[in-house]
Amino acid sequence: MVKRIVAGMLAHVDAGKTTLSEAMLYRGGEIRRPGRVDHGDAYLDTNDLERQRGITIFSKPARLAYRDVELTLIDTPGHVDFSAEMERVLSVLDYALLVVDATAGLEGYVDTLWRLLAGYEVPTFIFVNKLDAPGADAVRILQSCKQRWSPGCFDLSRGLEHGDMEDVALLDEDVMDEYLKTEGISDESLARLVAERRLFPCFLGSALRLDGVDALMEGLERYTFSPGYGREFGARVFKVSHDDKGARLTWLKVTGGDLPVKSSVITDLCNGSEGQSGSGKTGYRQISETIDQLRLYSGAAYRLTDCAQAGSVVAATGLDLTHPGQGLGCERKDLEPVLEPVLTYAVTAEGLDPHQVLKALRILEDEDPLLHVVWQEQLQEIHLRLMGQVQLEVIQEELERRFGMQVSFSQGGILYRETIATPVEGVGHFEPLRHYAEVHLLLEPTGPGSGLSFASTCSLDRLDGNWQRLIMTHLAEKEHLGVLTGSPITDMRITLLDGRGHIKHTEGGDFRQATYRAVRQGLMKASSILLEPWYHFRLTIPQANLGRAMSDIYRMKGNFAEPQADGDTVELEGDAPVSQMRDYAIEVSTYSHGRGHLVCFFSGYRPCQDQDALVDSIGYDPESDLENTPDSVFCAHGAGYPVKWNKVEDFMHLPGGRYI
Repeated sequence: MVKRIVAGMLAHVDAGKTTLSEAMLYRGGEIRRPGRVDHGDAYLDTNDLERQRGITIFSKPARLAYRDVELTLIDTPGHVDFSAEMERVLSVLDYALLVVDATAGLEGYVDTLWRLLAGYEVPTFIFVNKLDAPGADAVRILQSCKQRWSPGCFDLSRGLEHGDMEDVALLDEDVMDEYLKTEGISDESLARLVAERRLFPCFLGSALRLDGVDALMEGLERYTFSPGYGREFGARVFKVSHDDKGARLTWLKVTGGDLPVKSSVITDLCNGSEGQSGSGKTGYRQISETIDQLRLYSGAAYRLTDCAQAGSVVAATGLDLTHPGQGLGCERKDLEPVLEPVLTYAVTAEGLDPHQVLKALRILEDEDPLLHVVWQEQLQEIHLRLMGQVQLEVIQEELERRFGMQVSFSQGGILYRETIATPVEGVGHFEPLRHYAEVHLLLEPTGPGSGLSFASTCSLDRLDGNWQRLIMTHLAEKEHLGVLTGSPITDMRITLLDGRGHIKHTEGGDFRQATYRAVRQGLMKASSILLEPWYHFRLTIPQANLGRAMSDIYRMKGNFAEPQADGDTVELEGDAPVSQMRDYAIEVSTYSHGRGHLVCFFSGYRPCQDQDALVDSIGYDPESDLENTPDSVFCAHGAGYPVKWNKVEDFMHLPGGRYI
């Protein structure tokens, strides 16, 4: 019986991930000779930028067959700046191939990959690469895998050797029973342990020399299962891109049933339109789109198919409203990414129409929603969020290559967040002539990293259910800004307490205005806390530089665990503010004469240590931000008039202050 599995190739940059992909494609008979990243002829590095830079920037699939396995192999970026592209792939994987550089060891970003694979519950194979390079130590790497990652990491390059059988059997009671009865462990039992993420098969070799590649592919045949799928249609979108003719491609994996060409895909969108009570509008609308083509890609080439079956990875045309992480059919819940950008940049486009630049960036944002492209009306600037310098350079090159636009970026800022210390009630009232809405919200702090959540305790006797759903929609549809620096709010729950509409005068947009103003009015009254992003870092340096490194981290107001010595090098692992560490990698390279290595990744937000000074330096005035005003509008003598946020309670129509 043929196994059909989807496997992702993951690694830190320069670990040899794409080289291993080429070797597997060659051994599977898909290509006549393995390509080289540094030669610019790798089968899976199909983009011009990838060939120029010698790195993988975009995830892409290849198809190969090995014995009884039909494998869809998805190569992912290894550079930290493109980790969001990598993470989107994890949701559609049956298995992962994690490539470790035998000369570099378990670098910080590889640890990040391991934790992400655990979070997405992806069964994982490990390939220890570059064993032909000076300084490679397979025994040390395997020991580190067992100690740092899992005791279930075993070298299966020659199958399960007798000396390891008892240790593997200890991973599971049923396997231990099998071992005691037969003095062996079947491939089926090993495959079950792999699928349950208790056994992590390790393979050793050199992808460039094709050493160990056959053993890895044999392991994929012996120690994997074909996933089971239900009959009801479901699919998960993991990528959006555009082909060379501008056609929009929605990359998805079918997770249940079948997906025929010309079938309809339904997307839920926020409605945003408001009607009178009893109109039946819920705040959401469903849009049906028809699939024009289903493409089965392998590298740059594709063939068309009439129907994608469960387990297939396809690119669909004809869909304009899909987004990465979206679930279709029975996969109703969208996935929220773990990794996120923490740097903001302003776009400078001299001699270009900023609206045309914005339009081009919107296309790139469609492909990578974490760019979060925003037009700042007050500043007349375009802002976007990025992971780092390399991603910025790629965005510049993409704009020039695809749209003929030469732009530059200002020095990136830090993306701060804001939360509150104690609960507060916010009121928003919007009543120009022939309009009416009032909303009361309770804002409460929640735990670090909890994000925003929304709820309602408002009785249907107080406010019609349709209007309540509209308010919930308006809370979720907008990125609400804090009042300290104008940064997005987070880590709080916003609960609808009360509200009022008018059967005659409440029209489209009234509850939107009242809801936005209620949030801001509550924030103006609250005790706000400024949060800054932190990196978790791993710094490897020569022993002689340890004192300098420790002093630097203390100066950055960071912290670290006890240094770990390994020969003449030492490793420091800890946490520090992004604002302090963003350029430190260059400094490390300088004082260590190129021997030091720093890996950082986002590890969450923490209260800013010098909040007052930072707020003063940013100089944000929440009352002057007319796009996010905390003030309300009331009506008297046939005309609307504004009321300042700190006077709203004196004019509001519903009683407040009863819930805190």
